[in-house]
Amino acid sequence: MTVNDVTTIAEQAIYTIIKCSAPMLLVSLCVGLIVSIFQTVTSIQEQTLTFVPKVLAIFLALIIMGHWIMNNMVEFMTQLWNDFNLYVR
Repeated sequence: MTVNDVTTIAEQAIYTIIKCSAPMLLVSLCVGLIVSIFQTVTSIQEQTLTFVPKVLAIFLALIIMGHWIMNNMVEFMTQLWNDFNLYVR
């Protein structure tokens, strides 16, 4: 196994991590922005107000996007296992 092989695997792993975590991060960002605008408009400065909507939104995003995320991870792992004989020399 060469340095290029390790670099390629690490690059693919990081790309898969970013691709799989992006939906939850974007949902959390949008919900946080909406709640902060609501807090600014109503002058409610409760720190725990952002927690519950974010958690619920992330759970909903996981329910909706979970199948896609799992397919991406399984595809990555299948590719690694299929190329396993190339890495062990």
